[in-house]
Amino acid sequence: MPHDLNRKPTLLSRIVRRIILAIYHLNGWKIDGRLPKHLKKYVIAGAPHTSNWDFVFFTGATHEEGIRPNFMGKHTLFQGIMKNFMFDMGGIPVDRRSRFNATQQIAAEFARRDELALVIAVEGTRKSDGKWKSGFYHIARAADVPIVPAFADNARKILSFGPPLIPSGNYGEDLLKIAEWFRSKLPDYERFKVLEQQARDIIAGKNDV
Repeated sequence: MPHDLNRKPTLLSRIVRRIILAIYHLNGWKIDGRLPKHLKKYVIAGAPHTSNWDFVFFTGATHEEGIRPNFMGKHTLFQGIMKNFMFDMGGIPVDRRSRFNATQQIAAEFARRDELALVIAVEGTRKSDGKWKSGFYHIARAADVPIVPAFADNARKILSFGPPLIPSGNYGEDLLKIAEWFRSKLPDYERFKVLEQQARDIIAGKNDV
């Protein structure tokens, strides 16, 4: 479902975006660790996913970094009067009926654009125990783009971006590198301990990828 990337954003999307940025700044969030300026395309692996406000904070932080984040959504959300609004907010439709799977569809979108920062809540749901879904990794590999880890510390109101990682094809080893970065930021956080153990189990062959 290609759309005009140069079209002027809708009034509704501009209003909503201003409200989101106002909430972000009023809450006093700060950035610890900047996004790499030389990169134009990458997957942001965001964790933990603990609140519906996560999108607000990531939108505010990426705005400060000079980028507009993108996210995946069901293709049915991009229909009717909501179509342009969803695109303007950074949505990328994924059609489960397509002969191309979600990974292939998003990889094609990366190829079509000059710039794309795709934010993925890698835990999947807020009820996660800390284990990650592997979809973000397969997308980054298929699109041939790096993964930038990012986490929101709600207690200290700090959002941190980590160093980009080029997927090697060894998911377990790469996941362990990412997990170790998260642990370095919040060593005692239980979900990040679970993530590190998940990576070690994958390396040991105890877990499916």
